[in-house]
Amino acid sequence: MKRFLGFVKKEFYHIFRDKRSMFILFGMPVIQIMLFGFAITNEINNVNIAILDKSNDVETKQLIAKIDASRYFNIEQKLQSDTEIESVFKRGKIKLVLVFEKDFGQKLANQDQPEIQIISDATDPNVANTATNYANAIIQNYVREESDGQTKPSGIVLDSRFLYNPDMRSVYTFVPGVMTVILMLVSAMMTSISIAREKEIGTMEVLLVSPLHPFQVILGKVFPYVFLSVINAIVIVSLGVFVFGMPVKGSLLLLAAESILFIVTALSLGILISTVAQSQQTAMLISMMGLMLPVIILSGFIFPIASMPLPMQIMSNIIPAKWFIIIIKAIMLKGASFAIIWKETLILFGMTSFFILLSVKKYKIRLE
Repeated sequence: MKRFLGFVKKEFYHIFRDKRSMFILFGMPVIQIMLFGFAITNEINNVNIAILDKSNDVETKQLIAKIDASRYFNIEQKLQSDTEIESVFKRGKIKLVLVFEKDFGQKLANQDQPEIQIISDATDPNVANTATNYANAIIQNYVREESDGQTKPSGIVLDSRFLYNPDMRSVYTFVPGVMTVILMLVSAMMTSISIAREKEIGTMEVLLVSPLHPFQVILGKVFPYVFLSVINAIVIVSLGVFVFGMPVKGSLLLLAAESILFIVTALSLGILISTVAQSQQTAMLISMMGLMLPVIILSGFIFPIASMPLPMQIMSNIIPAKWFIIIIKAIMLKGASFAIIWKETLILFGMTSFFILLSVKKYKIRLE
């Protein structure tokens, strides 16, 4: 019995000395429950909207103030003309625009039923539908409050429009999202496992001490996966277009360039994982558990980022998938040009450079 207790004590020492095992045992469950608890919600909060008030009278100001006071909407911009609506939607920050017709207050006083147009960005049908319903409910509540005690209650005509996805097809959300998740996970996983395999059998160190520069070695290991991942992307887009009827309104050349940039970003992240992982099993575990949940939950693929707590909104900015989903939806559904998505492209390029430089630096340290 004493020997057995000594053996168990030794095993405890081994576990406690392994920081990675301790993180997997205690850190991952905490991270997962925090992600699931705060990020997964069906509620829509803090949706950025724009207002086009052609009347600009007391009644419209009261209604706008009521909308702004709700926790569902955040008035981000005041528009001056109808021509601005398309451009603000293409930038991607505004999800809904409310258009008040001219002489709104006068028509409401005369019980002529003035019109409010609710225009939604339906690239995410669930967010568009929910946000439209929230706006509808707030406006109807305002009408009831204003007409309280009147023999003939006044009314407001609501005209709802869904841009980019008038049929509210969910496939318009899932094709870009699934493409992002597959490219991210497969590219990062394959690269990290490939290099971890070389490290396991001892050939990676041989390559790194060869006349080739460490950057050339890493680039040579990654290049075949760039080619294979590009084929993967072509297959996914082709299935989306020809099987599910997904439109591609923007430039195919721009879509291809942005996809290659994202693939390189995912591959460079896989290289970075390989600098930490000493075995294929560790690389697989980090790639699957460390990337899958953040990519699915914090990328905006399924759950709207604006509805998450502020710390998670900030955390989502370091997820490359978030920026690629914005880019691919803007190109495929909105026909956006590079002038619209240059900021997201620059962020992805910066992440790629950071991952590659950090990986090369770590491998140099190992050689020294």
